[in-house]
Amino acid sequence: MNDNTNTHSYIEKFSLSPISSLFFAIAFLAIGYGMILTYVGVYLKELGLNDAIIGLINASFFLGAIGSSIFSQKIISSVGHIRSFATFASLMVISFLVQALFFNEYLWAILRFISGFAFYALLIILESWLNEKSSQTHRGKILAIYTIIFYLATAVGQLFLNIKGDTTYIIFILGSVLILFSVLFISMTKIKEPILKPFEKYSFPKLFSVVPLALMGSFIGGFLVGGFFTMIPIYLIQKYSSIEMLSLFMACSIIGGLISQWPIGLLSDKYGRRKLLAYNGFYIALISTLFIFVLSYENMIYVLGVLLGFSIFSIYPLALARANDVVDENKDIVEISRALLFTYGLGSFLAPIILGFGLYYYSEFIFVIFAILGVFLGFYSLSKKRIADDDMSVFVNIPVASGSVVLELDLEQNLENEKENNESRN
Repeated sequence: MNDNTNTHSYIEKFSLSPISSLFFAIAFLAIGYGMILTYVGVYLKELGLNDAIIGLINASFFLGAIGSSIFSQKIISSVGHIRSFATFASLMVISFLVQALFFNEYLWAILRFISGFAFYALLIILESWLNEKSSQTHRGKILAIYTIIFYLATAVGQLFLNIKGDTTYIIFILGSVLILFSVLFISMTKIKEPILKPFEKYSFPKLFSVVPLALMGSFIGGFLVGGFFTMIPIYLIQKYSSIEMLSLFMACSIIGGLISQWPIGLLSDKYGRRKLLAYNGFYIALISTLFIFVLSYENMIYVLGVLLGFSIFSIYPLALARANDVVDENKDIVEISRALLFTYGLGSFLAPIILGFGLYYYSEFIFVIFAILGVFLGFYSLSKKRIADDDMSVFVNIPVASGSVVLELDLEQNLENEKENNESRN
């Protein structure tokens, strides 16, 4: 028996070791992603562009993300994961370097679109690879590691904004180097390339009748997170004129998002996604209102940043969990997961446009909209049907930028758990 146990442990350890290359790739990608997503708006503000134009340019990134959720999977399936990863990473590097060399509003909008498309395609590649190498028993652990790495790396990316010198060149060149490091790890991996499922068309009227709260939560979550990364940095730079303060605020907020995942998961498993989404919505409204009244106290900004991150970064995982509770019965896994990713991207796309135009007329417009959306999410959630405790799935921590593949991981795990429970009852 001891021999069998030792053999099992060895196999388990050996099977997990190749995944480390994926985690390194995720870390380098997230650092570059977080750093440049925040910096672009700040740089454009320094050039003297008005907030509305900045919002439109930033929105292009998320428009690319929407396009990626629809078209990238077909590209990946046709040429393979390694080639696709190298292609999309190359597109990101090219877009970063061209941004460092030239500035034109229209050119930058195109380059941000390319970056968004490529980045989300890279996430789909990495997540499907994790799916390939994850056993049912260890899938939760792997997702937890993935979440921690993604949040921490994104937070670290914010601290790179403090680099001194010709910041424009340094930031974009550093971002390019980080992306190339991720390519190195993927190029040397021995992990078998997974087979992606074909893209399935979906009908939003049909889906909205099945998972209305999940879709609405995903949209609002995308709007809040998109607004956080693209327009709040502009507001803070305008208010405090300190890149050091901005980078620390963003890092604190993202760490708050990481901290929230565990307690939010426990509470949602106990009280249900509907209540947690409602409480979260009202909580966002409260924190956003506090921002308006305490902006003169700089030290309080960091505390509010943690609290804001705690709330906005948990909406999307809760929406996914709510969909998961329903999908177990409807079995429309791929259809619903793609729709959730699309609505998240749509919210992220609209956020910089709406907030950019609003900031042009009223400096605290961001927090007013955040508060309104929070109140709306709260009452909308309470108006929806409660899911019975026996029908709820187990909450799984998922990064906010994660796509449909991770949802499928969670769904497969829940179906397997349901099967095991039925067998044990019999």
